This record gives sequence, C-alpha cells and structure tokens, in this order.
Amino acid sequence: MSENTLESLGYKQELSRTLELRDLVIYGLIFIVPIAPFGIFGHVMSASGGTIVTAYIIGLVGMLFTAVSYSQMAKEFPVAGSVYSYVSKGTNSFIGFVAGWVMLLDYVLIPALLYVVGALAIHDIFPSISPILLIIAFVIFNTYVNIRGISFTAVFNRWMLIAELIVLAIFLVVGVVAISNNVNGAVFSIAPVYDVDNFSLGLIISAVPIAVLSFLGFDGISTLAEEAKGGGKAVSKAIFLVLFIIGGLFIAQTWIAALIQPDPEQFNNLDTAFYETARIAGGEWLGVLTAATTAIAWGIADSLVAQIATARILYSMGRDRLLPSALSRVHSRYKTPYVSTLLVSVISIVVAIAFMSHLALLTSIVTIGALTAFLILNISTMYYFVLKKKSHNFFLHILSPLLGIAVVGYIWSGFESYTIIIGAIWAAIGVGIYYLAKMRGRQVNMEI
Repeated sequence: MSENTLESLGYKQELSRTLELRDLVIYGLIFIVPIAPFGIFGHVMSASGGTIVTAYIIGLVGMLFTAVSYSQMAKEFPVAGSVYSYVSKGTNSFIGFVAGWVMLLDYVLIPALLYVVGALAIHDIFPSISPILLIIAFVIFNTYVNIRGISFTAVFNRWMLIAELIVLAIFLVVGVVAISNNVNGAVFSIAPVYDVDNFSLGLIISAVPIAVLSFLGFDGISTLAEEAKGGGKAVSKAIFLVLFIIGGLFIAQTWIAALIQPDPEQFNNLDTAFYETARIAGGEWLGVLTAATTAIAWGIADSLVAQIATARILYSMGRDRLLPSALSRVHSRYKTPYVSTLLVSVISIVVAIAFMSHLALLTSIVTIGALTAFLILNISTMYYFVLKKKSHNFFLHILSPLLGIAVVGYIWSGFESYTIIIGAIWAAIGVGIYYLAKMRGRQVNMEI
C-alpha cells in the first residue's frame, strides 16, 4: 500500500513539519493524562467487583485494535484530521458527519466531567469548600485564559506532565513498600486481574465503559499529521507508543491500589476512593498529594485543553452555519472564539452541577460517543481498504478492524439502557442538522 501525499489529496503543505516522534508522544501523554485512573478508581473498582486491572486490560485491547484502524487511515490520509476526516474520505460525507457528531458528544461533555473530578479532589482535601463553588471557579479561570489566548498552555502542560509522572512514581514506590509491609493486610497477588472466588465477566464488562474513559485522547495525535516529520507513519508510531506506555501506567497504578484496598465496599466515597487508598498506603500527606495533583491535572490542565477543543468545534460549525452563526464570532482584541467559549462554559457549569452525584453516569455518556465513533471508524477502514482498494492484507484491513468492532462492541454492550437512549437522541439530532443543512444548500463540514 502506497501512502497518499498531502498534495495528492488536494491540499497544500502550509503547516510547518517540525514535530519529532518524541513531541507526538509527549502530546499524547498530556492529552490522555497518566494519572487518569485517580479520579474514577472507586467507580471502576465497584463496578468490576474489585477486578479492576482486567477491566483496564480489556479497554486497552479494544483501543489497540482501533488504533490499527487509526494508523492505517492516518497513513492513507495524512491530513490534520480526526474520525470525521477519515470516515468522510473512506466512505462518504454523511457517515463521516455522523461519526464526528457522536464524537462531539464526548467533546461537549468532557469539560464538565473534568471539572467535577477536579472539584471533588479539592473537596476531599478541604471538605468545607463547596464543590459547586470550586467548579464555578475552575470554569471562570479557564474561560478567562481561553478568551485571552492560550500561548502558555503548551509549556504549562509539559510541566504538568512531569509533575503527574513524579507523583505517580511516588505513589507506586510507597504502595509497593506498603504491600511489602502488609499494610491493611495487603499482599502481592493477581486478585485485581483474576479472583477465583469473586470473578464475574459480566461485572467486568459493565466496568469497562468507565475504565475506557482513561484512554480517550490517543486519537488526538492524528490531528498533528500535517505538522509531524514523517506524516501519517510518525502519527501511527506515536499512537501505539502512547497506548502501550499509558496502558502500562494504568495497570501498574490500579493494581497497586487494588491490592492495598481490595474491597470496594470499604470506600467512604467512590468519587474519592483513590485518595483514601493513598492515605492507607502512605498517610495523610500522600492522600493530599494525589488529590491535589488530580485537581490541577483534571480541573485546570486537561479541562483547559478540552474546553479549547470544544469551543473550536462549535466555532467551526457556527462558521459553516450548521449551528447559530453567533458561535463563530471572534473577539476583536484577543482573536479568539469568545461566544463559543462562553457557551462551553455555561454548558460545563450546568452539566457539572446536574451530574455532581452521578459521576459514573456522566462518564458513560462521555464514553459512548467516543466508542460509537470508534465502531464507525473500524467499519469504514474495512470498507475503504477491502471494497474500495481491493486490499488483500488480511490482518490490517480485515482481522484487526473486525476484532476492533468485536471488542469495542462488547464494551458497548456494557452501557446501561438510559445511556444508549441518550446517545441515540444525540445521534438523531446530528442527522437532523445534517439534512437541514443539505436542504439549505450549505456545505456540511465538521473538522475536529
């Protein structure tokens, strides 16, 4: 298979190709957040019946097969794209729009989810401070930064990545020492992977949709295809490196934490279960350290990037008149899409407060959008390479997408019925917007 060039796809090389493989990997790690399980540990432990590591392994396998499809499409279409771009070029604009629209459900709601986790982390340290006030404070700060301009965020997030890795290393070392000393009766075992007395595949599958949230973001590397030295091939390598690195980190931290506190029923609060576990392992200082790091990583660093991305998508759709044109207004002084940024802020506050006590449900709604888009991408990969290009590469273009469909579909089956209904309503709204735009003769475009 020969890789298309940017020029052969009808585009000019306007962006500077300066990003090395290392830069792509760092970007992916920043986007995913190496300590992502800190914020949802209790919910995954509870849903999986304590077999949390298996839930993360299944999630990783599903993402790896989907990553193969991303890799193949990135090599074939080396554009600054996303699910929308790949599916549109691999099949047609309608299916591409549907894929992009369901992924947008992830983008629209994830800032609210990040704010909730960040606020709950600080509330764990300072119980007297209202989580609602913390959410509002996070939103106001990030909105101000986004409207004023975001030139400092790249440097800030790199330092944040280093801080997260240091805190994670501290937890792992302290955790291993605690287990060695039988703190809380902990012993080294494979119980978080397989517990013969309590193993339930049904429970594990119900936990995977929550665990998969931790992996979301690896696909963001594909948006840098036009700025990467090596184009689609470099993006492909970076996606797999990031998934293997992040998968190893997730398995290590959840395994250690589950050994220290193996019984989910002992948690005082599922939202703050990881910090409770850290206190058991190392004392109050470790609980505070892990909670504070989560608060900054989720409530400021990652939510800032998520809010930026969502505002730009709404800005693009407003500019193309798929949504109200007011969303495309740009600040006269700061040259940022301030109306769409303010809308994301309002949505984030409303959703965060509404789902404050329903973190697992909000997580599932966010995840169903991404997983549905991944299913469409895997199907589109098979369609494009096998039916359009007549490829005979059995593993890359038939077996791998099929396994991706099977694993992601199996994870998808773990969603509750009300989550599926919400996802279906969202998809129906997208289809309505698409055909309404077509009837009005407007170009349907939704780059993410």
